[in-house]
Amino acid sequence: MSEEAPDEKTPADASPATKRYIVRMGGLRQLGLMSAKQKDEYGRGQQVVCRTQRGLEAAEILCRATDRQIELMENYVTGHIHYELTEEDQRMQQMLANRIPQTKKTVQAAIDRLNLEMKLVDVEFLFAGERVVVYYLSEDRVDFRQLIKDLGAQLQTRIEMKQIGVRDEAKLLADYGDCGKPLCCNTHLSAMPRVTMKMAKLQKASLDPNKLSGRCGRLKCCLRYEFDHYEEVFDRLPPIGSRVLTRDGTLTVLQHEILSQQLLVETQDRRRILIPASDVLSEVSR
Repeated sequence: MSEEAPDEKTPADASPATKRYIVRMGGLRQLGLMSAKQKDEYGRGQQVVCRTQRGLEAAEILCRATDRQIELMENYVTGHIHYELTEEDQRMQQMLANRIPQTKKTVQAAIDRLNLEMKLVDVEFLFAGERVVVYYLSEDRVDFRQLIKDLGAQLQTRIEMKQIGVRDEAKLLADYGDCGKPLCCNTHLSAMPRVTMKMAKLQKASLDPNKLSGRCGRLKCCLRYEFDHYEEVFDRLPPIGSRVLTRDGTLTVLQHEILSQQLLVETQDRRRILIPASDVLSEVSR
């Protein structure tokens, strides 16, 4: 039986002669930096067994690690690659996956029996079932010591309780976003970006919360992707309300079309036209 998850950072063998690979592992699809024996070679998509501080875990090879990639990574797990997943290992992993629905019922029954203020999100078996990770949501601190004892006796394995947030809940359970594609948090994102309403307003996205919110109920991560480009272009455009000089005379800026880098302007005879931002010769006034 275990308590809260320990810090998973362990020193990886970083000697020049050691091969290092970036892998993805676990229900939260966390990135890992794993060392491998010099004689072993792995390719993208291969399934391997790694040893981390949590124990043995199944993982997917993403790529060979470079110094630059390692600099860009954050909050990654370290460890060692033992070997490629065998057919027998795959059958065992499938058997454990088939046990998850019943295991969730067992965990939920124990939570209800102890009247704990927590919401069960999901359970995960580590490799070979040597540990069960229980993911849960809770607004307050939960004393789950008795829960761990009860579950350890029923499931006959070590129990790890892991408190997560609503965005991690979506990462574990959700499937597709409004765009029709698999959720970013469940595919390529390794860290949740900070997203604000300012990003939505600048991109002229709908301000309807139902359209701006992802499956987690928070602002969609994709609002962050192009924001830097929008902001860079926006800073080069004359402000709304300013008067600009063009070859056709002095015009008043009414609106920006940031991606196309165009301006909606009003002429002196009160006509509204769309012009390229490059037509502006200078700003007369702000």
